[in-house]
Amino acid sequence: MELAARLMCALTDPEFPLEDGDTSPDLSRVSDEELGSLLVAAHRVAATAPRGVASVRFAVEDAARERRPRYTPDACRRMFEVLVEQYEERGWANLNQALDALEHCTEPLPDISEQARALVAFWLEKDTARQPYALLAIAGHGGDDTLRTAVERLSRDVGPIVADEIAVVAGLPPAEQTLLSGIDRDHRFVSPVAHAWRRSADNPAYVAFTRRALEAAADRTDAIRRGEIPYRADKAFTDREITTLGQALRVALLRDEPWLPELFERLLPGISLAPTAARTLPSQALLYEVVRAAQDFPTPELVTAIRTVRRTVRHAGVPKQLDKMLKKVDTALAERTDVALRLPGLGFETASVGGSAPVGVLRRTAGDYQAVITVAESATLTWEKDGRPLRSLPAPVRRDHAPLVRELRDLVKRVNAQLVTLVRALEGGFTVDAVHPYGWWRTGLAGHPFAGTLVRRLIWEIEVAPGEWQAVLPETQERLPDAPEDASVRLWHPLRSDPPAVRAWRDLLTERRIRQPFKQAFREIYLLTPAEEQTRVYSNRFAAHLVRYRRMFALFRARGWKSDLLGPWDGGDGDEAERTLAGGQWRVRFFHSWADWAGDDELASTDRVCFDRLVAGAWREAPLADVPPLVFSEAMRDVDLFVGVTSIAADPDWTDGGPGRTYWERASFGALTESAEARRDALERILPRLKIADRCTLDGRFLSVRGDLRTYRIHLGSSNILMEPDDSYLCIVPARPPKDGTVFLPFEDDRLSLILSKAFLLAADTKITDRTILTQIERGARWPQ
Repeated sequence: MELAARLMCALTDPEFPLEDGDTSPDLSRVSDEELGSLLVAAHRVAATAPRGVASVRFAVEDAARERRPRYTPDACRRMFEVLVEQYEERGWANLNQALDALEHCTEPLPDISEQARALVAFWLEKDTARQPYALLAIAGHGGDDTLRTAVERLSRDVGPIVADEIAVVAGLPPAEQTLLSGIDRDHRFVSPVAHAWRRSADNPAYVAFTRRALEAAADRTDAIRRGEIPYRADKAFTDREITTLGQALRVALLRDEPWLPELFERLLPGISLAPTAARTLPSQALLYEVVRAAQDFPTPELVTAIRTVRRTVRHAGVPKQLDKMLKKVDTALAERTDVALRLPGLGFETASVGGSAPVGVLRRTAGDYQAVITVAESATLTWEKDGRPLRSLPAPVRRDHAPLVRELRDLVKRVNAQLVTLVRALEGGFTVDAVHPYGWWRTGLAGHPFAGTLVRRLIWEIEVAPGEWQAVLPETQERLPDAPEDASVRLWHPLRSDPPAVRAWRDLLTERRIRQPFKQAFREIYLLTPAEEQTRVYSNRFAAHLVRYRRMFALFRARGWKSDLLGPWDGGDGDEAERTLAGGQWRVRFFHSWADWAGDDELASTDRVCFDRLVAGAWREAPLADVPPLVFSEAMRDVDLFVGVTSIAADPDWTDGGPGRTYWERASFGALTESAEARRDALERILPRLKIADRCTLDGRFLSVRGDLRTYRIHLGSSNILMEPDDSYLCIVPARPPKDGTVFLPFEDDRLSLILSKAFLLAADTKITDRTILTQIERGARWPQ
């Protein structure tokens, strides 16, 4: 019997004998139409079904979430029947499942009018009708009378904004209603996937509604401010209106509508500041919903408006909550490369200070003094009098110009936040192969008054002729190449270059002492390995490591990955961190599981890495060989970062026993990863310039440092140390390298800094005064060298 037939029998016949493979079936062997029929049967399985049947049900439901099932007319009709049965038994059913069956039903559509009328009647009996879009779409299949009844019920006592929304959706053709139902939410704190919003953003009638709704909301807050509507704290909008406005805002943000910035100037202060001196808000709930919308589809203008509100809101607890939410907004903006590079000038000008490379400068007068904000690698605020720099904030300025001082300090924070976002957006553009028109890039990025200082230290490629790309580093060139204004410009990536060119760029950066905003010339490259060709759809390259879980979880968030928190509770033993790349067309998943406690720390073990491609609105597992090389390389680079930074092998003070100690001993001095190889390449260029160069040599995966007492080998991956001649282990608690600028690094790398810090310390081992280090060294110092 074929697999689909066996599974159908398992789901519908309690007496059917299950074999071992039936409870964990390979559903890739099942067609999309067979999967649709199986899913209908799975919905009929009772919660009290035997474990084997329940396993089949869960496998089918998991496959349906990953794939896009199709439905025969009979399966589509049966799906509606199942939902009616579920509602009669439980008082609830997911209407979107019915619409999914309709949307992906093979022709001809079945007659489901009776079931549609039953579902609508059930839902309209409730005090609150959830999933209103889906309800309207189903009501349309129940006939005109059913649709009119649904519109009347859904428009009752909801206010003009929601009533307008209901009228718009009800007037759409059934197919358009079905598409819009994808943004229906049972709870406003949970946002649907991005492609559901894109469907709504393509609907002209709904797009027109979004502007009417948001302007109506701003009109209401204006009326509250003028006293035309009585002020009641957090009562400016109902819960249903907040959900509707949040949906409208997301669609407008996704489209990046040009009228939004002006609307933010009205709406954001209107919902966050009471018209009286009260510390309450007209709508704290809508303010948070706006920030959640910004987490989904941020724009620079909305981020600026939220930060402005954060400085002015009077409620004591709101700024702290906004700060937490803004961390996710900043991360999301960096991922949205199409808008993140839209930076305001903020009054800065480009100038050369002391004959150095151009920097961004802004000057403001405060009495007899002048404030100067300078942007090089970051923004700094200094003060001058009569052209002479001062060491600190002058007392007269602090006393007489306190508002200006606060404004300038806030501006410094804002500029630095925008620079961080810019760097992340530029780096994130690698996976989408972001391309910019040359004319805009020359003025809007390379020539930007404060962002240009970062942009000019990156390597760019300009398409000077069709298919002919010329690489340039603007910081080292007096004049940029001649090219048409609409010529393409993109960031240079070593994966697209040959090894001699990569070496040349690395040499140039080192010779000119140019520090890049992120690792570009020295960037690691991850190519498909023979082992990954064998495993085909997953990689074990970073599996079987023990990591400090909470630290890795924080890195997930910082790098824009999503993951549930693990722990020793039901369902908390394993998860897959995921990140979408290439404009949402690819997804990478990194599997990991909770392992154990290590003192106060939690340990996790790492597992495989998989990739999925978005096909017809659903994720499909993809062979590694099909993943675009840049997407594969950048994704694996992130996973390498997670493992390399959090692995207990990088902990010099690891003392626990058991399997953790075995792993530490194996991994602390093992083969180098790609990131460690890049570190070695950088050291080859840096070492000859150091005052301890005659005491250092690179030996395989170690930096060998000759002290007066012993010779030390520092592992380039973990930075852990072995001492010759017996390879005894030397524990040194990590210390920061000196910040006096004597050691130039072409990119930021904490592990490289740590290795150099240890090298300087050990090269002068006779000057070490720390007895915990000296005792370890002296223990074997009498060995013959």
